[in-house]
Amino acid sequence: MTRNAIKETSPLGKDENPADRRESVSATSGAVAHLPVEQIEAALADAHIYIFGQDAELRYTWACCPRAGEINALLGTSDEEQLPTRDRERLTAIKRQVLQSGIPADCEVVYPGAEGSSLFALHIHPAIGPEGKVTGIITTATDISRIRAIEARRDETSEKLIDALQRYETALRGSNVTVFAQDRDLRYTSISNPMYGRSIEEIIGHTDEELLPAESRGAIVALKRAALESGAPQDSEVSINSDAGLRWHDLHIEPLRDITGAIVGVSCAAVDITERKEGEAHLRLLMRELTHRSKNLLAVIQAMARQTARHVGSIDAFLNQFGARLQALATSHDLLVQESWYGVPFSQLVRSQLGHYFDREGTQISADGPPVVLKPEAAQSLGLALHELATNAAKYGALSLPSGHVSITWRRVPAGEGHGIEIIWLEERGPKVKAPRQRGFGTMVIEDSLQRALDAEVEMKFAPTGLRCRILIPITQLSVGR
Repeated sequence: MTRNAIKETSPLGKDENPADRRESVSATSGAVAHLPVEQIEAALADAHIYIFGQDAELRYTWACCPRAGEINALLGTSDEEQLPTRDRERLTAIKRQVLQSGIPADCEVVYPGAEGSSLFALHIHPAIGPEGKVTGIITTATDISRIRAIEARRDETSEKLIDALQRYETALRGSNVTVFAQDRDLRYTSISNPMYGRSIEEIIGHTDEELLPAESRGAIVALKRAALESGAPQDSEVSINSDAGLRWHDLHIEPLRDITGAIVGVSCAAVDITERKEGEAHLRLLMRELTHRSKNLLAVIQAMARQTARHVGSIDAFLNQFGARLQALATSHDLLVQESWYGVPFSQLVRSQLGHYFDREGTQISADGPPVVLKPEAAQSLGLALHELATNAAKYGALSLPSGHVSITWRRVPAGEGHGIEIIWLEERGPKVKAPRQRGFGTMVIEDSLQRALDAEVEMKFAPTGLRCRILIPITQLSVGR
């Protein structure tokens, strides 16, 4: 092979024929001369290793190459004639340093070839003569192109795996899904999110017996043991009453296997379905109460119709008053539907029933009090009462004059004073008030209906300066809301 060909394929070149190769190796140092050339080359061929020697002038004196070629074309030449231009100065300097110091050195060199460039790892060792002096160098060149390619693919795969793992963990942290693994003793080895009211650090390394309450433990452990023993996935919905409160989880449990297929534990995906369960329970409650509420509502409407008809003198008056009262009842129901029948804030109830008065320029109504949420039945009854009070005030009381004013205040009453919510309706600066000669429908709604339906205390005083109505709602009629 020519010198240019040697530079394109490898740092060593090719032998002309086996006889020339044996002759060349026989001319090398005693370190390899006594070994059969065929054994050396066979050992080097699969390892892609090349060995060559150079004298003190860095001229090649011998070479052992696993490829057939013209080694004689390499012998007697120097690095100036054989090395690629890009690495020539750097590699020559390293070799001369080995010659001068007698200390081995390592480096990597890229050699271009007909099928592409190859990366070689060079180990340069000093050759010691009979007098103990450095007479040249012996270089071992190992083709590491494939190793580097594998390492690059490994690093790329690792980066992709890390990126996918980070996205997976981010997705889990932002969801209601927790993924965990346990060994055969059901000791937690990994978990994606805090659970059972405990942090990840408090869970790892512990068992279900140490973490779960006794009333929840049996069913969950049984599912996991079934997956371990049968090798089949297990699914179930379970409840866990921990320090974080009652939580419901939809569990999917899979046996965890090692590379041999042996079951070494379980992996589990736990979906928090507490909100869904609470919604289902609330829906069942609403369905159970639907008939009851419908009957009550019809009874209220029938009573409204009878009492309205009893106190009016014409059909038109009946339609107007009954329609207004029916609208007041519908307004309370709109709020209940809006709040999914959990309850109605009293401030919203006041605003909904008296909104057209609040929206007037220079409003004649003021309302103030702490946050209070009424149960559905209380909201319905109080809504009607507020409507009747406002209607009476508009006809005969403070709202019948531009100078009049109505204040609505409420406060929480401690247990020693009644334990509930006290509501005060106070009219001022209106016409002089006289007590009614007979009780009308409005008075009946305010007094009888609230007392009967809510067990409330109602006190109405028709003072000359204006009506004062005090309503005490028991604490049992309050709701915590959503």
